[in-house]
Amino acid sequence: MDSKDTPFGYDAFRRTCPSHTVLEMLASKWVYLTVCALRRGRMRNGELARKLEGITPKMLTQTLRVLERDGLVRREIYAVVPPRVEYELTELGQNLAGLLSQIRSWAEEHAPDIKDARARASANHRDGMAIPP
Repeated sequence: MDSKDTPFGYDAFRRTCPSHTVLEMLASKWVYLTVCALRRGRMRNGELARKLEGITPKMLTQTLRVLERDGLVRREIYAVVPPRVEYELTELGQNLAGLLSQIRSWAEEHAPDIKDARARASANHRDGMAIPP
């Protein structure tokens, strides 16, 4: 299928297509989790850091900058001492959050199935059996 045959004229399978770079951005677990966390409303940096277990301050800052750059997150700075900054999803970000929440629900529902499949694969590998493709 040619990119002109796709619904929006883009083809994410082509490396040079702008939609390919969007998928690369969305493939980050921190982008995914940050968008899902912000779905419930405005949050400050510290709140996000507590919600996103394991994220480093540097990675949180980078992730928020990417999301702001791409129009998914809005940053609001309040002129108080000390300065207060809050982040919230834009309309585009809210739209994406709905899709990502469905994926998160699927992952949570099927985590036991995946865990069992991984254990079986690991056991087969230990027993010297080839793991089918």
